[in-house]
Amino acid sequence: MPQPVLRTGRLLLVPLADRHLDLEVELDSDPEVLRFLYGRARSRAEVTESHAARMALGRRVDGLGHWMAFGTRNGRRGSAAPEREEDGDFVGLMMLPPAHGPDQPDDPTVCDLGYRLVRRCWRQGLASEACRTLLRHAFDTIGQRRVIAQTMAANAGSRGVMEAIGMRHVRTYHQQWEDPLPGTELGEVEYEITREMWLARE
Repeated sequence: MPQPVLRTGRLLLVPLADRHLDLEVELDSDPEVLRFLYGRARSRAEVTESHAARMALGRRVDGLGHWMAFGTRNGRRGSAAPEREEDGDFVGLMMLPPAHGPDQPDDPTVCDLGYRLVRRCWRQGLASEACRTLLRHAFDTIGQRRVIAQTMAANAGSRGVMEAIGMRHVRTYHQQWEDPLPGTELGEVEYEITREMWLARE
């Protein structure tokens, strides 16, 4: 099953493609957007490398991957999602790839949830709105068993999204970093929502 185009009330979610590279560069050019990831803006070369990795990761499990989110020109509540990406404003990158990384299970029924929004779209409920649609896609369409999300413990905004969409805190853990970001001493957190949890909420 190919990655589908998804819609929410205010957002159009389009599968990530090579034509979106410039938007990824724009997103990662704001150090505040990357405060809890890299602590700095990223170069075009770094973003290009990440784009290739995302495209490859998205091919591992049918239907999973990354989406670019587009919203209405004014981006306000009550505004309908644009019909086409060229009719909307870029909102951010939504992530639902297979679980990956040294501390994550190699299990095709488990996927990662992530989100990265341009700063002008913060605090409007757009991340939660998009994530609920991604969870519905993961459980109802693909049949995933579990969805996990990770962030720095200090990232209150991201943790708020995880809790708002019904995820529960699973663990706090600590990693070693050569150049730790402010707040690293508080550790990293992992949240989850299982298929059973999702069905109970629905």
